[in-house]
Amino acid sequence: MYKVLIADDEGIALCSLSYIIENTWKDQCTVRSADTGRTVIEIAETFRPDVAVMDIQMPGINGIEAIKEIRKFSPQTLFIIVTAYDQFDYAKEAIDLGVLCYLTKPLDRDKFVDVMNGAFAQIDREKTKRSNDLKIWEKLETVVPMIESGFVYSLLLRDSTDDDIARYKQLLDITEDAGYVILIECGDEPEKTEAEKESGAAGSDPLENTIGTGIRIQKYYPRFRSFLKDSIPNIIVGQIVMNKIPAVVPHSMEKSSYSERIAVIDRLRRVVQQMEEKTGSVFRVGIGNVCPLGDMQQSFSTAMQSLHVGNDKVSHADDLPVVCEYEDNYPLNLEKEIFDAVQKGNRETAEKSSSVFFDWMVETYEPKNDSSVRLKALEFVLWSEHLSFYDGGLGVYRMTDRGNYLDEAQNLDIASLKKWYVSKIGRAAGKLKTKTRSRADSLIDAAKRYIDTHFQNDISLDDISQELDISPYYFSRIFKEEAGVTFVEYLTNVRMDKAREMLRNPEISVKDIGSAVGYQDANYFSRIFKRLEGRTPTEYRGENS
Repeated sequence: MYKVLIADDEGIALCSLSYIIENTWKDQCTVRSADTGRTVIEIAETFRPDVAVMDIQMPGINGIEAIKEIRKFSPQTLFIIVTAYDQFDYAKEAIDLGVLCYLTKPLDRDKFVDVMNGAFAQIDREKTKRSNDLKIWEKLETVVPMIESGFVYSLLLRDSTDDDIARYKQLLDITEDAGYVILIECGDEPEKTEAEKESGAAGSDPLENTIGTGIRIQKYYPRFRSFLKDSIPNIIVGQIVMNKIPAVVPHSMEKSSYSERIAVIDRLRRVVQQMEEKTGSVFRVGIGNVCPLGDMQQSFSTAMQSLHVGNDKVSHADDLPVVCEYEDNYPLNLEKEIFDAVQKGNRETAEKSSSVFFDWMVETYEPKNDSSVRLKALEFVLWSEHLSFYDGGLGVYRMTDRGNYLDEAQNLDIASLKKWYVSKIGRAAGKLKTKTRSRADSLIDAAKRYIDTHFQNDISLDDISQELDISPYYFSRIFKEEAGVTFVEYLTNVRMDKAREMLRNPEISVKDIGSAVGYQDANYFSRIFKRLEGRTPTEYRGENS
């Protein structure tokens, strides 16, 4: 249904235009009319026409001025001017106003019908576009929170590669390479002492009924997300887990400025108030320190500590003793680079960065603080190996394996100490890189040994997986990746190799050979042999005996 408004000070013109519209488009149009500029504006305010057919010269407010006024509250209305005044100034002003068409009287009926059809077609296109836009918006309202939550948890769990993070940044239109974590928790207020009641402090005691509260507030999540988005526009909000909502705020600086920190605290205090009024539960917020996006676990840790240490509704890590502070010239970024490289198994970067760090220590502290250099070198070696042991890279941990480390750190000359320190850190990284390959190689070697000694038995994928103490799905995948054939194909090849060897001895029957290599059905053995060899066992024997 199209809404059409006709404005003309001539009654005959109004009747004529109404007749054409009602007879051409019948019940597809609702028609209203006006004979003055003021009336047409008043009707348009409530009617909101799709198309307005306007005369220019009307009593009081003329058509051009009426169009200007209607445009303010009904910008989607299409205007068609029908006038007896074919003057350039009017036509130019109409074009400037975006009028769809400028027709002169006497009106050509066919031309008017064509123009109206064009207007209705444009309206249909715009309605379809708006409908599609709304559908896309509706989908985005569902999809974007899922993408944001995935991004938050991938950062906190360190479950994403650099390419994954870059993709998330592109999807969420994030340009910053750093950020900080906001952690919101809820529960019931713990019992307070009289002193705490008098002070009005939030208290740092753990909240109570956290599981029950976490379940109860799930239905409020969209509202919480809206509160946070309204307060901190670029915030990326994760899903509720237990009684906590994690969020990441992209940031471009190494540290939040004082004014920025205070502003964020104030905004979050208002958010907490809104959440508490909505749910009747108690909320606290911990804000972590600014870190590179790849180090959001550190910001999460300081946000969690802020919740436990702070006594306010909103606590910031930079205000509390939860962040380690370093001397001004300490190359913290280089230290992070070393241990990131170790954890990623990047031996080359680990060795290069550790070498640069050692040179900085020697240049800055040696020889006056020689012992500090040696202790720091030992600390870095031990921590690198800790990371590698923790992730399974260095295999079995034994207390006695590093019994000589302290002696070497104390007594080696500086050049030898550097070589020892760099090689140990590089080894820790290298072992992490090769641990998956080593594990796979070990499993495949064990599987092949088992098959080679048990091929004559009725062995299955489940049998060998149980023998190796790994799931059959994992074993099947890595066997194909490492051996280049499936477990069944490898077993069949081993059996056929043994069968070909036995067929060279004419004293052993084909049936016995089939049984000896794991096939109790002689016919089935013959079919498998022929499919792989291109001839029957008997034919093979005749050609090779």
